[in-house]
Amino acid sequence: MRIAFYGSSLLSSYWNGAATYYRGLLRALATHGHTITFYEPDAFDRQSHRDIEPPNWARVVVYPATEDGLRRVMAEAAEADVVIKASGVGVFDDDLIEGVMAAARPDAVRIFWDVDAPATLAEIAPEVDHPIRRALPSLDVVLTYGGGQPVIDAYRALGARACTPIYNGLDSSTHYPVAVDAGLATDLVFLGNRLPDREARVEQFFLEPAQALPDRRFLLAGSGWADKAVSGNVRLLGHVGTAQHNALNCSALAVLNIARDSMASTGFSPATRVFEAAGAGACLLTDYWDGIELFLVPDEEILVARDGRDVMRHLSELTPQRARAIGDRARLKVLSEHTYERRAALVDIILREALQARRAAVAA
Repeated sequence: MRIAFYGSSLLSSYWNGAATYYRGLLRALATHGHTITFYEPDAFDRQSHRDIEPPNWARVVVYPATEDGLRRVMAEAAEADVVIKASGVGVFDDDLIEGVMAAARPDAVRIFWDVDAPATLAEIAPEVDHPIRRALPSLDVVLTYGGGQPVIDAYRALGARACTPIYNGLDSSTHYPVAVDAGLATDLVFLGNRLPDREARVEQFFLEPAQALPDRRFLLAGSGWADKAVSGNVRLLGHVGTAQHNALNCSALAVLNIARDSMASTGFSPATRVFEAAGAGACLLTDYWDGIELFLVPDEEILVARDGRDVMRHLSELTPQRARAIGDRARLKVLSEHTYERRAALVDIILREALQARRAAVAA
C-alpha cells in the first residue's frame, strides 16, 4: 500500500518526543511491503537539529510551514491508499485533518493517529464542533500511542468507528547496550523536555529527591531546563540526540521515567523512553501509572515509585548488581514481547482489513 503519513517530524527529535515512535513503527511497517511518504513541516527549528537523514524505508517531504506549502502536501493525499494524520504536527493541525481527509480518494483508508490521546481527548471532548470530532465518523480507525481501554471507550463515545492502541516499543537496531560513558556516569538520569503538564511531577520525582540526597549524582537531560533552579548535585545536559541515548541510559545506575499529567492519570501509556532504556539494559525507575504490569513486572523488571520518597528509597537500596539484574530482565522482556516489529504486524493487519472493507463499501 502507498501510505501518506502527516506528522510532526521523522528526521528530528528536537521538541518532538514522537520521533522514536514514528521511526520504529514506520521502519518495521515498511518491511511488510508498504511504501511510506512522511510529510513534516519545516517548523520549530527541527530541521537544523536533525538526528537522522532521510532513511531508505520512507520518502520524507519537508514542506514550508505556510499555507501554500500546506495546500501542496494536502493535495498529495489523493495519491495514497492510506492517509494518516497524526496529532501534534504543531502547525495547521486543524487544516490538515480536514484537508487530507477531504483529498483522500473514496477507496482510501482514513486514519487519525493520536500520539497524545489523553490530552487530545481532554481538548476535543467539550467541543462538539472540533475538527477532529467532525472527522471521526468518516475515519476507518483511530490509532493511539497508548491509553488502553479508557481511551478506546472515550473515542468510541465521541463517534469513532474503531480505536486501537499501538503502544511504544523497542527498535533493537537503534537502542541496545553500549559501554559506560564516564562523562555521563550518574546515580539517576531523567530525559524529557520541560513541559507544563509534567514539570510539577519532575520536581516531585526528580528534583526534590536530588535536593534531599546531596551525596548522589543526578543528570537532567532535555530541552527547556536551562533556567530551572536545581540543587548543586544536578547536572543539566540540554537536548540529547537519539544517537546518544544508549550511552546516557547505560551510564546511570537507574533511569527515571516520569509521565505527563494526563498520561499518568489515564494509565496504559508507557513512554518511548521506557522501551529505549529497557532495550539498552538499563534499570528503569518509573512513577506509578495504571497498567505498568502489562509491559514490565514491578520489582523484577522495573522499579515503581508513587512519590519522591519512593524514589529516594529505591536509590538508597539499589546496588549495581541489582540494577544490572533488573535491566537484563527488562531487556529480555521487551525483546520478546514489545518490539516495533510486533507493533507493526498489528498495524499491517488493521490496514489490510480496513482497505478491504473500504473498497467493498465503495464497490457496493
